[in-house]
Amino acid sequence: MKHAFAFAFVFAFAFGCSTQAGVRKQPINPPDAQRLAPYSTAVRSGNLVFFSGVIGRGANNVLPEGTEAQTKQALENLRANLTAAKLTPADVIKCTVFLVDINDYAVMNRVYGEFFTQDPPARSALAVAALPAGARVEIECIAAAR
Repeated sequence: MKHAFAFAFVFAFAFGCSTQAGVRKQPINPPDAQRLAPYSTAVRSGNLVFFSGVIGRGANNVLPEGTEAQTKQALENLRANLTAAKLTPADVIKCTVFLVDINDYAVMNRVYGEFFTQDPPARSALAVAALPAGARVEIECIAAAR
């Protein structure tokens, strides 16, 4: 009997039993999101929300000059996506930052620290060969829903 219960628990955990009648993922796309590519702005699964990477495009899809301005705008774009998911920066538990030039780490890190001022999320930062639209920084994250 104990083995049957343990098997049922492991099976339910592994195959994503949900209180939402079997729904394992729920796409989140703000109404004004530009659907330029085949992906969702975010996807909720259980209590976790996985956000697609954002770059620093601002008004009129313009990418500002420099890593500092792009990091600020990327984080504001992330804030807008969090708001659409009814979350805040305080709900973010993990970020991954992609930089075209690892020498931009200090600039990105300063701006990032101004955004996540208290109990910042876990983070990885790495250099990549290139990013979409000529961006210098891209940020993706995972948040925990309340």
